[in-house]
Amino acid sequence: MLEQRPRVVFDCMIFLQAAARRGSPAGACLTLAEQGLLALFVSPAILAEVQDVLSRPQIRTRFRQLTDDVVAEFVARIEGIAVRVDEVGTGITLARDPKDEPYLNLAADCRADYLVSRDHDLLESADAIVKTLPKLRIVDPVEFLAVVRAQFGSSS
Repeated sequence: MLEQRPRVVFDCMIFLQAAARRGSPAGACLTLAEQGLLALFVSPAILAEVQDVLSRPQIRTRFRQLTDDVVAEFVARIEGIAVRVDEVGTGITLARDPKDEPYLNLAADCRADYLVSRDHDLLESADAIVKTLPKLRIVDPVEFLAVVRAQFGSSS
């Protein structure tokens, strides 16, 4: 069964939404990783971005529950359930939004099946990206949940 688990990369917005709204589709995606139904991959660069974004004053103003302790616990939880890839290549470039390259490069290095994102640049570039990474599907959390639930049954 473990071999059948989807290999997945979440972008930073998915982590933010999961931290801020546990009942959201992004939160449900993270729950699937916690349940062991998918193999979630992270890198030091992605963990640093998550820590940075969740600590920004404008984010903390909007989501007051994201205190230092909550953020530290959340990042530790991610580190506990995800596969950490310490050295990620830089072969994939995205001129439209270079800030998305760490996610694409991690997806390439770990041979991800899915990159779950709400980022319009990534979602709109999916057709072009698939030419370089033909196995990768770039989907939003709602679509990803539907795919995983179809694979594992509606109880997930």
